[in-house]
Amino acid sequence: MKIQDNILKFYLKNCYFITGTAYAGKSTMCSMLSKKYNMLHCEENYNMDTILSAVDEQNQPNLNYFNTMPSWQHYVSRTPKEFYDWYNGVSKEVAEFEVAELIRLSGDRKVIVDTNIPLDTLHKIAEPNHVAVMLSPQSMSVASFFNRGDPEKQFLLKEIEKCSNPEAAFENFKACIATVNSPEVYEAYLHSGFFTLIRENTERDTREEVLQKLAEHFELNIE
Repeated sequence: MKIQDNILKFYLKNCYFITGTAYAGKSTMCSMLSKKYNMLHCEENYNMDTILSAVDEQNQPNLNYFNTMPSWQHYVSRTPKEFYDWYNGVSKEVAEFEVAELIRLSGDRKVIVDTNIPLDTLHKIAEPNHVAVMLSPQSMSVASFFNRGDPEKQFLLKEIEKCSNPEAAFENFKACIATVNSPEVYEAYLHSGFFTLIRENTERDTREEVLQKLAEHFELNIE
């Protein structure tokens, strides 16, 4: 069964999506918007435990890797090309689960989503004023990837330290992160046609300023 895009767009009308590259402020903005406008916040990788209980090798081979991988050391030790292909495969596979879950969650309230749904899919299922792209240069997104205290990043750091050669594993995984935040990926986001904000530096606290720009774009102040 295929559900037409206009039907999905109708049932996702209460959803607002923020996508983009790493260390651009997506998680922070989703959190701040959710608190200020009483929105349900769906963080990156939300509902993953349920998703992984439903996947299978035939239909979701990339997601199913989490169920079959030998170890987290194997996860961080794949080549950058392997990681890039897998990451993009996961984004496509998880989008179907995400859409289904968001229809369930957003029936009677607004939802702000930190998402990796592919750009072409977002164009089909969401109005332009329900999507925002946030970007940081590759140098910033890679160099600052682990400069955050969120549990996921700290967990990966600890797993890298368990590798037989932690320094080599760390450099390899940084190269993996670089592939999914490459200049080509950046350009695709930049020219996606969606409203875009670029993080130029981290010296000045611009959170309230960015929050206001996103709220205006999403038209959250109208109500």
